[in-house]
Amino acid sequence: MSQAEDHGGTRRDFLYYATGGVAAVATGAAVWPLINQMNPSADVQALSSIQVDVSAIEVGQQLTVKWRGKPVFLRRRTEAEIQLGRETDLAVLVDQVARNANIDAAAPATDQNRTLDEAGEWLIQMGVCTHLGCVPLGNAGDFTAGGEGGWFCPCHGSHYDVAGRIRKGPAPENLPIPIAAFLDDTTVKLG
Repeated sequence: MSQAEDHGGTRRDFLYYATGGVAAVATGAAVWPLINQMNPSADVQALSSIQVDVSAIEVGQQLTVKWRGKPVFLRRRTEAEIQLGRETDLAVLVDQVARNANIDAAAPATDQNRTLDEAGEWLIQMGVCTHLGCVPLGNAGDFTAGGEGGWFCPCHGSHYDVAGRIRKGPAPENLPIPIAAFLDDTTVKLG
């Protein structure tokens, strides 16, 4: 093998590698916009968490806010609602899992596992019926505390108690509790 043939092989190898490198960069430049467009938009990222001022909510009242395109019920419960929620026997519940994103996924659906605070005054839950996604009405249904608390979905007849647990009707699960925390005495952060 002569020196000229050896030198030609090296140049050919260089051309192959250079062409392959240019092709890889061009492919990456063409594919990146397709992959990048699958990322969430800026408005979606901005709504990944929100802060809600709850200072104006009186005991027995509920505020509904929109978060991630869905309603969220923020309820400041009365003593009667708290007592009724805590006295409920888990054996009578349709869904015995808390469905609270803030605690263990398998936690039982006790009233304490569904509220945001130790006293049980604050109940924050998604306002979407777990049957077909309707929005239940507040202070309605068969499981209120003297007409307070409880939710009823008139579309298909699901009744939720004062802790948002399904008690009667076609809904298979309790109203889910989103990730939420108090930032201070008057501000709740969702997400």
